[in-house]
Amino acid sequence: MNVEPRLGGSRAALALLMGLNLFNYIDRYILPAVLPAIQREFHVKDSELGFLTTTFFIGYILTAPLFGWLADRYPRKIIMAAGGLLWSAATLLTAFTYDFRALVIRHVVVGIGEASFATIAPAFLADLFSEEQRGRALAFFNIALPFGAAAGYALGGILVVRYGWRAPFYLGAAPGALLALAVARLREPPRGRRDRLQATEERATLRGLMGNAAFWTAVLGMAMLTFAEGGLSQWMPVFLNRVRGVPLDRAGIVFGAITGFNGIVATLLGGWLADRMLRKAPAANYWISAAAMLLGVGPMAVALWGPASATFPAIFAGEFMLFLNTGPLNAAIVNSVSASIRARALAISIFLLHLLGDVPSPQLIGFISDKTHSLQKGFMPALAATALSGIILLYGARFAPDINTRP
Repeated sequence: MNVEPRLGGSRAALALLMGLNLFNYIDRYILPAVLPAIQREFHVKDSELGFLTTTFFIGYILTAPLFGWLADRYPRKIIMAAGGLLWSAATLLTAFTYDFRALVIRHVVVGIGEASFATIAPAFLADLFSEEQRGRALAFFNIALPFGAAAGYALGGILVVRYGWRAPFYLGAAPGALLALAVARLREPPRGRRDRLQATEERATLRGLMGNAAFWTAVLGMAMLTFAEGGLSQWMPVFLNRVRGVPLDRAGIVFGAITGFNGIVATLLGGWLADRMLRKAPAANYWISAAAMLLGVGPMAVALWGPASATFPAIFAGEFMLFLNTGPLNAAIVNSVSASIRARALAISIFLLHLLGDVPSPQLIGFISDKTHSLQKGFMPALAATALSGIILLYGARFAPDINTRP
């Protein structure tokens, strides 16, 4: 029996997609938790570890436009389910990898699988919820990121000490595959059925998208956020272990717990605030995100250069500000385009988010660390990107569409 996405069924579909997204991030974030063990086994430098993450996003961004094009023409549930099965299979095969080059290839395959899901799921959810509900819906969907990252860090950190770095990948694969099969049974909602915004040329055509300032400023602001998050998420466990002397298992557990708590609370709070303010302030998604990004720079600097006793509290405060943006920024991108081009626009946004964000940042941090022999100096571009994101979003607020404008 198909899961029907209407009324309570919309919430059931959201829960199912959130579950698959959860294991998307668990499978992705096991790797950063075990990087020191991989580095010891394969005798690779920091820059090579950074390249490992870069290859994931190369596979991710190169295939995202293809999946966006397919999703505007064919059943989205099948594409999402196939992607879930692909990355789950690649995660399992990681446990049988004994060569660094094979690990790189595996990471490309995982990136391709995850791209098919991440490109399509927000557009699918946009057809289940109205503009006033999307901030909360996308916030719920995206709490999978911090919760999955926390679980991945904790699972990797605990098991790597006891059973070696391959053990976590055995456990991460099966749940994602089962949830992918369930997603294949969802019923497709009609494209654009919940939209009320006018389908202007700017919002409804790819040609008009080129001049859509609301879309581009939201995407560029989120790209800078992704740059910061991508670098911090990969290198923070290494920083805690190498610079602060925190044991690897404790680093994974504590950083994972902070990430999970902050991600859930801040992500839901950001979505709730944006939806509450949106009717009175059309630019609420932009204002909330800009303020949070600018306020996050200080705590991040304290975490890196402050006293050791302030490290975890500062990480807590900085991450809270970053995750506060998740719901509002995703809603800003979705609301800035019409349903007729939404999947393709999201594919373009995903391509740029990662091309400008977490494709270069992990390797750049590793490169600077190798050259300066200072991981703290390697993090400096991430702080600059955080501040730049806030500035871009402040500028973009003037272009936000008014959800009260009806066709």
